[in-house]
Amino acid sequence: MSADTQPRPECCLRASLWEGTPTGTETKLADLPNATYLAKPQASDASAPRAAVLMVHDVFGWTFRNNRLLADAYAHEAGADVYLPDFFGGEVVPAEPLLAGRWGDLDLPSFMKRQARDVREPEIVAYARALRARYDRLAAIGFCYGGWAVFRLAADEFVDQATGKPLVDCISAAHPSMLGHPDIEGVSTSVAVQLLAPEHDPVYPVELKQFTFTTLLKKNVPFDYQHFPGVEHGCLVRGDAEKKGERAAMVRGKDAAVAWFRQWLHQE
Repeated sequence: MSADTQPRPECCLRASLWEGTPTGTETKLADLPNATYLAKPQASDASAPRAAVLMVHDVFGWTFRNNRLLADAYAHEAGADVYLPDFFGGEVVPAEPLLAGRWGDLDLPSFMKRQARDVREPEIVAYARALRARYDRLAAIGFCYGGWAVFRLAADEFVDQATGKPLVDCISAAHPSMLGHPDIEGVSTSVAVQLLAPEHDPVYPVELKQFTFTTLLKKNVPFDYQHFPGVEHGCLVRGDAEKKGERAAMVRGKDAAVAWFRQWLHQE
């Protein structure tokens, strides 16, 4: 089975809204068409942040409340501007049928064909390049669908040949989907990699987890592997308080990503 045709488990689509109201703004970057949610740190002075985080969303998209609340948390706790663009071409999967489990109301296979890797990769790379031109340090985090994307942003092929500077300084991938062996093998040794991996995950199975671990160790890439026992794919965005351990897993995942960003975004 190819990375593009892996099935999406229904557990990925059972979500509950995290408490809170997003505090960021909707905007666009010049010359880029993507509508974007922008979360900024609560700065103590007027200086602009030197670091940014690009967040590549899951199937719920850039408007989903939990995604925006996570962006706010990263901005406030890691001291970086956080960009959560629309990478689904203006298309939003209705959250209510997903939340209610009414899978028959949606044609998800057709949706995922429209959002195939070869369709969306060029604009994701273009967005990262635009941020790299504006900030001294850049991280990328991807959930589920966004997992393959952040591995691509970390690829050796995107390292600037003149300066040796990678497209992103670090990545974090949470229960990634559509991820293949070449994506993992292609990571630049200049990019620090974090994996946030639930125990139960049919699209990031044990074999692929082991391949990730052994490959990155062989490449001598700075690497942080976080294992989340007892929880399933999608938990780090859903944070469903009704599912045992899931809310705690989401908070732990958020804290792990924040610590990773602090470590790699604020180096001199």
